[in-house]
Order: sequence, then structure tokens, then C-alpha cells
Amino acid sequence: MSVRLDRIDRKILAELQSDAAQSLDEIAKKVGSSKTPVWNRVRKMREAGVIRQNTVLLNAEALGLEACFFVLIRTSEHEAEWQRKFLQALRVRPEVLEAHRLAGDIDYILKVQVTNARAYDEFYQALISEVKIHNVTALLSMEEIKSTTALPVGVD
Repeated sequence: MSVRLDRIDRKILAELQSDAAQSLDEIAKKVGSSKTPVWNRVRKMREAGVIRQNTVLLNAEALGLEACFFVLIRTSEHEAEWQRKFLQALRVRPEVLEAHRLAGDIDYILKVQVTNARAYDEFYQALISEVKIHNVTALLSMEEIKSTTALPVGVD
């Protein structure tokens, strides 16, 4: 379900995605409005579910999490109970940054951020001890070329 947003709403979203720590006064100035209307628009977008949360982006390398693996998973199990166990195993592991169910030959792809290959192997061993997986391929990212959390909100 999409929400109808006008040009000012989209500018506000672009500003918040750029730096959510900005004051409402700063955002209002940048989008050509005043503080109260901007606050009302932000509140409405929160209520509509357009804005999910405010957060802080951390530098993985600075925290010693220097290895990013993309994990391709094929399973021969497609029952509800297997999927419930698998999803629970992923949800409790903080090293799993993203998990997607796919169409095609691969059933799932995970983005896993860890300190090194040994830490990835520990993650892998724990995962396969909890759920049966037919095939796993782990790809080590050699270089992050682009990473963003900003969605294209359609601002000129």
C-alpha cells in the first residue's frame, strides 16, 4: 500500500534520510516551509508507516566487523515448521543484517557481517546445527562499492 506524498513530503523524507539528527528548523528551511507544518507532516508520515524508525548507522570496520558474506541457501525443506525454525534461527543472530526469500534457484540470501572467516564458520556451524539446509554457498565481499539505506523518494 503506498501513501500519497507531495513534493514537500518527499523533500522532508530526503532530508531525514540524509541526516535524521537535523532539527525541524533546519529541515523546514531546506524544504521551504516552517517548523510546525514540517513537524505535522513528519507525524503524519510516522502514523501512516512511511517513517518506520530513527536510527544511527555504524561503521562496521571501526567495530572490527571486517568480513561481509553473502550467503546463498538452497533447501529441500519447504514445510511451515522448517521455515519457522529457520526464520527464528536468523532473527536471533545479530550478524545477519539482511535475509531475503528469493524466486529462482536460490531459496534465500543472507547478508552476514562478522569479524573474519572463522567467525563466519562459527555462524555457519550454528545455523546448520539448528536447521537442515540442502546447499550453502558463501561469497566474501572483497569491496563495498555502494551501500545506502536511503530510498529513492523522487525528489528532483
